[in-house]
Amino acid sequence: MSSPSPNPVADLAAVKARQQAAWSTGNYALIGSTLQIVGENLCEALDLRSGMRVLDVAAGNGNATLAAARRWCEVTSTDYVPTLLDSARRRAEANGFAIDFQQADAENLPFADAAFDVVLSTFGVMFTPDQDRAASEMARVCRPGGRIGLANWTPDSFIGQVFRTIGRYIPPAAGVKSPASWGTRARLEEMFGQVAADIRIAERAFVFRYRSPQHWLDVFRTYYGPMNKAFAALDESRQQAFAQDLLDLMASLNRSGDGTLVLPSPYLEVVVERKA
Repeated sequence: MSSPSPNPVADLAAVKARQQAAWSTGNYALIGSTLQIVGENLCEALDLRSGMRVLDVAAGNGNATLAAARRWCEVTSTDYVPTLLDSARRRAEANGFAIDFQQADAENLPFADAAFDVVLSTFGVMFTPDQDRAASEMARVCRPGGRIGLANWTPDSFIGQVFRTIGRYIPPAAGVKSPASWGTRARLEEMFGQVAADIRIAERAFVFRYRSPQHWLDVFRTYYGPMNKAFAALDESRQQAFAQDLLDLMASLNRSGDGTLVLPSPYLEVVVERKA
C-alpha cells in the first residue's frame, strides 16, 4: 500500500508575485473607494485618539488611512502595489492630510518593534500568502498595550462565495490557506491568541450598491485585478459560464427588488488588544 501524499508545500514567493501582478491589474482604487465606510467604522471601533501612531497595512487606495487621518492620528500607509499608494497619496493631498506613504510587504514590515500604537488593515492583509508571518509582523510593530484592527470578509459572505466561484475556474495555489479564513474566530485566535489580552469580534455587513448585477460584474471584471486575471485566463465559453455563475450568485442574494443591486456581504470587524 502506498503511503499518503504529504500536504503540498506552497511556493509562497511565486504566489506573492502572482498576487502582486493581479492587484496591479485594472484599477482597484475605483472599487476600493466604495468601501470607505468600512475604514471609518473600524477606526471608531478602535477608539482612535489624536496623536496616535497608526500603521495601515496593505492599505490599497487608503480608506482606513484617510479615516485615521481624519481623527488627527500620525498615519503611515503601506502597500506593495505602487499605483495604489499613488492613488491614496492623491486622495490625502486633496483632503489636505500629511501622511507617510511607503511601499512595503505586509510579511516583512520595515519598521521597528512596537513602533505603532495601532496597526490596522481593511480587506488587505487577509490576502497575504503567508498568513502567520503577516499576523506576526502586525503584532511585532504594535506596541504592548496597543491595538490591532481588522476588517475581513467571512467565508460565507458574498465576497467569500465570489472567491470560491473563482476557485472553481482557476484553482488556487496548493498549500495556501484561503484568505477568508481571516474571517473566522478560530483562525484569528490561532494567529493572535498568544499576543492578545482580548480579541473582540463584531459581525458587520458592507452593502454593495450598483446599478444592476450586470453593472457590478462589468466593474469588477474590468477593475478588480483578481477577477480581471481570472477572466483573461479562460476561453470564451468558460468566461460565459463564469459570468453566469456570478450573476446567479448575485440573484440569490440581491435584496433590491427593483433591478438595481443592493447586496449585503458580511465581514468581521476585529479589535485585538495586545498584551501589555
